[in-house]
Amino acid sequence: MGHRHHVYVVECADGSFYTGYTTDVQRRVAEHDAGEGAKYTRGRTPVRLVHTESFDSKSAAMSREYAVKQLSRADKERLVADGDADDDGDEHSR
Repeated sequence: MGHRHHVYVVECADGSFYTGYTTDVQRRVAEHDAGEGAKYTRGRTPVRLVHTESFDSKSAAMSREYAVKQLSRADKERLVADGDADDDGDEHSR
């Protein structure tokens, strides 16, 4: 079985979101936290992992990453909120 391919969203210290692609989410988030990730997240640490999606192929993950990056801030907030597995489905504003 090959590597899983993940799209992830981290929330930066300034409240902004960064979306990326990786095969190892924990390692990648640690890199961002250490200031070794993307240029965008440097200086915006600490980051907090708020959303992940897994795919079987890199191409599927890359196209999803692109789609998520096109989302508005409000849509990303909705995506992150919907990702709460323990949520009972009610729309609560946080």
